[in-house]
Amino acid sequence: MNMKQQNKPIEPTKSELEILQVLWEIGPTTVRAVNDELLKQKEVNYTTTLKFMQIMVDKGMLKRDESKMKHVYAVVEEEQETKAHLLDKFVDSMYRGSASKLMMQLLGNKKTSPEELEEIKKLLKSIEEQ
Repeated sequence: MNMKQQNKPIEPTKSELEILQVLWEIGPTTVRAVNDELLKQKEVNYTTTLKFMQIMVDKGMLKRDESKMKHVYAVVEEEQETKAHLLDKFVDSMYRGSASKLMMQLLGNKKTSPEELEEIKKLLKSIEEQ
């Protein structure tokens, strides 16, 4: 029984998350295409990528279309769903569930552009109006 069948949230490892990022960006594709994208970021072997993706199918993170000569892999869970779960877990463990402490840390540590600040203001305004 895979993770999706057990209705548990997907918690990818760092390497699995790198693969998910590629698939979210380019959509369903082959191991070769994923490996080629990963090679732009770091040195990785095709067989390693293949093994990770096979494990991710077993875990229920990916599905594999075997109807064609080349197997095509696709993400099972939506990008925002996975990221929301990982962010909630991170905020809970690192900031005791406080989104404001996380935001203060982020804005204090990083150079925020005027455009980003404007987007943050718009978001805050829309939240206040709800």
